[in-house]
Amino acid sequence: MNEQLNLFAQRYSCRSFTGVLPEKEALEAIGLAAVQSPSGMNRQPWLVNVITDKTFLDEMDKKAMAVMAEMEDKAMYERFIARGGKIFYDAPCMYLILKEPGTDLDCGIVAENIALAATALGLGNVICGMAGIPFDSDGDFRARAGFVDGYEFGMTVLVGYATGPGSQHETDMSKLRFL
Repeated sequence: MNEQLNLFAQRYSCRSFTGVLPEKEALEAIGLAAVQSPSGMNRQPWLVNVITDKTFLDEMDKKAMAVMAEMEDKAMYERFIARGGKIFYDAPCMYLILKEPGTDLDCGIVAENIALAATALGLGNVICGMAGIPFDSDGDFRARAGFVDGYEFGMTVLVGYATGPGSQHETDMSKLRFL
């Protein structure tokens, strides 16, 4: 199999990061892959903010956990507690994808480009929609994260060095059908 197709087999959702920030060149290469993503009619309805302020990431992590702890249904909170009690898994970098309303598909393509680019560079990554929680609950977080009028939270991809090797989810070939 060729090198590019191997990326799909190598990529997994990393949930344990060392906390060490990758080199600037790697972060820039991943950012370039993000903005090179295809979009419907080439509208490019996104902005990608790269957040590397660990204190800020930790503040948002705490806020998200606190919000989940107050939810009536504790299942999500308990799942994160079982995984170490952190929604961002100590990742040192967040690619925050802001999107124009109604452009979820284009946003998803950007997230996948970021994840595959990070994998290609040997970095752990996880696509994290739960990062929207602190932005929904605190306008200060939105301002500090560089939200722009006309754009809303789309998705985040957390990136950094994995603490160890990971494994991809089990492939369910019954989900593939040739007609």
